[in-house]
Amino acid sequence: MLRTHTCGELRSEHVGNTVTLTGWVQKQRDKGGVVWIDLRDRYGITQLIFEEGVTEQTIIDQAKKVGREFVIKATGEVVERYAKNDKMPTGDIEIRVSEIAILNKSKVPPFTIEDETDGGEDLRMKYRYLDIRRNPVRQKLQLRHTMMQKVRKYLNKEGFVEVETPYLIKSTPEGARDFVVPSRMNENEFYALPQSPQTFKQLLMVAGMDRYFQIVKCFRDEDLRADRQPEFTQIDCEMAFVEQEDVLQTFEGMTKFLYKEIKGIDLDEFQRISYDEAMTKYGSDKPDLRFGMEFRELNDLTQGKGFVVFDSAELVVGINAEGCAGYSRKELDALTEFVKKPQIGAKGLVYVKYNEDGSFKSSVDKFFDQEALKGWAEKFGAKEGDLLLILAGEKNQTRNALNELRLEMGERLGLRDKNKVAAAWVLDFPLLEWDEETKRFYAMHHPFTAPKPEDVEMLSSDPGAVRANAYDMVINGVEAGGGSIRIHDREMQAKMFDILGFSQKEAEEQFGFLMSAFEYGAPPHGGIAYGLDRMCAIMAGEQSIRDFIAFPKNNAGRDVMIDSPSKISREQLDELGLKLVEPKKQ
Repeated sequence: MLRTHTCGELRSEHVGNTVTLTGWVQKQRDKGGVVWIDLRDRYGITQLIFEEGVTEQTIIDQAKKVGREFVIKATGEVVERYAKNDKMPTGDIEIRVSEIAILNKSKVPPFTIEDETDGGEDLRMKYRYLDIRRNPVRQKLQLRHTMMQKVRKYLNKEGFVEVETPYLIKSTPEGARDFVVPSRMNENEFYALPQSPQTFKQLLMVAGMDRYFQIVKCFRDEDLRADRQPEFTQIDCEMAFVEQEDVLQTFEGMTKFLYKEIKGIDLDEFQRISYDEAMTKYGSDKPDLRFGMEFRELNDLTQGKGFVVFDSAELVVGINAEGCAGYSRKELDALTEFVKKPQIGAKGLVYVKYNEDGSFKSSVDKFFDQEALKGWAEKFGAKEGDLLLILAGEKNQTRNALNELRLEMGERLGLRDKNKVAAAWVLDFPLLEWDEETKRFYAMHHPFTAPKPEDVEMLSSDPGAVRANAYDMVINGVEAGGGSIRIHDREMQAKMFDILGFSQKEAEEQFGFLMSAFEYGAPPHGGIAYGLDRMCAIMAGEQSIRDFIAFPKNNAGRDVMIDSPSKISREQLDELGLKLVEPKKQ
């Protein structure tokens, strides 16, 4: 090794030792008679000192030539620092350098390599290899590494076998768009990159592997945001001869293990909530349960009173923002503008202040008297000093909008505490979703999800009412993972394809291999997939998954560091039998 120690490990007990360190120059300070260099590597920072009268002049001259991010090697004696720095683990010592070598020079970096940098996101994405030198990004990648090791440890103990499945597979019509890959050897035919290893993990259950897992890349060609990337990583798992409760217990156990091992947190038992309850109480199938502020429906108390906004609404529903009756008109107007944003879509906001003197002040005083408003407050369980915020309109859209308002109020009131963990299972999702435009059902999760056993008979009479034998794990309002018990019977799978509008020929072309496998003794099976990137972000209390991916894409799906995607040569196009067309005008 070029070094005897890292830049993060030397302490007072090393005083008197001769050591060699290597790393990057964080900063150089030239005070004339003394030069200091902060030397950084992945493990920390150690101060080097060069003093006139103590250090050879040629070495001091070399030290004066180094700049930020130069790669250097320094040998010297560990000495006690005169001015100790209790903010650094190595702050009690420094190295009196007797030998220095510049291993590589550096241009002045385009942004400061500091915890708090002056570089914007686009610039840091372009120079990602420099961004990773910063502690916040490096620590996130180390969290990811630790989580992967702990996942493997837990699942290995539970008898799971890690099996790799192919990346070049067959395109299927369900879910997001596939990324497709032309095959040179099979003219005019294409592979697809897997959106998940779903069918392969089911085939592994048919193959008798019993318990499978994989930490695997998945690919979806969909619009991006902070918690989405075109390529992402799943912790993908499947178990044979199980029912829903077995899967929930196994992976609730894994999540508790991860939090204990990585964060030192003992999680409580996970709450369990049905999809219908989640939508009714929180307007979301991934509710943030770190705080209450449950929805209260007011149709029975508000309609038929001459206020057309309420009278014409499918749903009148609100939340109680405790202690917020003192909000000013400006603050209430800001909340109104918030819910009217296009991405939220409410037409307006009704408020009721429950004043400290027991009176009520609302934006609908013209239509509702004090007695009526008191009835509303009682339904909310409100007390003096609280603020009722109410929306009205079409049921699903209004619930979605109120969910956004609830989260906004939770943020404003400090209720979404990053140091608090609220984990839950959301159960009993609808099996199918009806699309009015295409006049057909779509699978809410995927076409291999089994219906709840007690709902099977309704598949023929009322398919829209059938519940899925499915479950999502939700942590702090984010879906950490989801899965289901799978269909393992060919006849049931064929019926599901029929309900979803596949002809027998289409089902055979797309999924014949799976249907065939089901004829050779498929066991009952089920599983779950966690988003690894997302799980890391949840555990770190972050919104974006990007910093937990070494080399992420931007919102346009581009890697601006290597400038990808990019054009390919005419020769490659000809080899693949592809012809380019003019791009569509935006």
